[in-house]
Amino acid sequence: MADENTSILVVGGGTFGLSTAYHLAKAGYKSITVLEKSPTIPPEMSAGNDLNKIVRAEYEDAFYTGLALEAIEEWKTPLFAPYFHQTGYLLANSSKAPEKSKISLAKALSSISSHPAFRGHIRAVNSRDDIRSIAPVFTGPMRWTGYFNRYAGYAHASGALKAVYSACCALGVDVRLGEGAQSLLFGGENDNDGPGGNRCVGVRTASGREYRADRVVLALGASLPRLLPQVGRQVAAKAWSVGHVQLTPSEASRLRGIPVTYARDLGFFFEPDSETGLLKLCPSGAGYTNFAGAGGAASIAPEESEDWIPEADVARIRALLRETLPELADRPLVRTKLCWCADTADSEYVVDFVPETKGLVVVAGDSGHAFKMLPIVGRWVRDVLEKGRQDLPRWRWKEGSDATGGDVSWRVGKVLDLKDVRVSAKL
Repeated sequence: MADENTSILVVGGGTFGLSTAYHLAKAGYKSITVLEKSPTIPPEMSAGNDLNKIVRAEYEDAFYTGLALEAIEEWKTPLFAPYFHQTGYLLANSSKAPEKSKISLAKALSSISSHPAFRGHIRAVNSRDDIRSIAPVFTGPMRWTGYFNRYAGYAHASGALKAVYSACCALGVDVRLGEGAQSLLFGGENDNDGPGGNRCVGVRTASGREYRADRVVLALGASLPRLLPQVGRQVAAKAWSVGHVQLTPSEASRLRGIPVTYARDLGFFFEPDSETGLLKLCPSGAGYTNFAGAGGAASIAPEESEDWIPEADVARIRALLRETLPELADRPLVRTKLCWCADTADSEYVVDFVPETKGLVVVAGDSGHAFKMLPIVGRWVRDVLEKGRQDLPRWRWKEGSDATGGDVSWRVGKVLDLKDVRVSAKL
């Protein structure tokens, strides 16, 4: 059982790691250290190293709708409010959408249509004119059906992470940048806190330095299997493409205030970034695995980021623009990259002690829907540390499950491995 005098080592300084450190420090814990391999915040390989992320509460499962609503309220508090933009959320299917995409959208709408928090915020979309009344600047054909939710928007991702990092430092958290954990340290045979000395007592970094603590929290996202191979395939690294169009100041001004726009079978985009004029676009898909990184045993994020995206995703981005902003459809894509997330088979998070060990907690499995939870996820980790167990079955260790497949109800497409994807030669 953890108390405020328990020393805690958080490995990973991304969304889960920083939120964990922040909430522990707010609760009065006096000895918190965060290790982050990257020399910067946001970390270079973190999914949160991004312009923006969707903040919405539409889910097929009402449990997550409730959590997302709680998070949205926290996004309005002083620490987070500067980075939250309630522009609304346009969710629809194009005329060519597969049945799976239509079913998923219907479930999402059902989760909020009768919820009192959304009363007066939901508007049906059945035609181009409906969309134009919401976003008059959209000039494409948009033969879409869906709805518009005013009680949603996006968060400026990198800005929010920097703010939480600063708050952690102000609260006395010791954040060590450029320190990547290379191996876990376990107690000896005489340690009575675990079978066979299986109590985790810290980590050894690539520089050879040892960091020890009473409790160790692994918040490594898509890189988790590298440090913790026993996680197996229950947490699998998957990537999605991100591209941007550079807008002129006048173009950016014209698109200011547009809603987060998501055609489930094509992709999504946000209003332009106010500082850079970049329009971020993401194509839909089931994601890309990387089995080469772990010799085929598991899908794991590469050690370094790459500045390319597959040709098929370039085509999806251009199709999305032709539907909405055709004047931008042939523009060059800049700042392209693959954004790595950590999937689970059921899209549930893992916030639990690692079996057959003592003192080692994992918070993982963002499954592409976790950044919106930045203001509250650290509370869940603190709760597990203090209780010494995970009471929610859905967030327990998922022994034997396989997250590498593509049968996720709310995604369309087929999962491909990077080795089978041809790199785009021309963007």
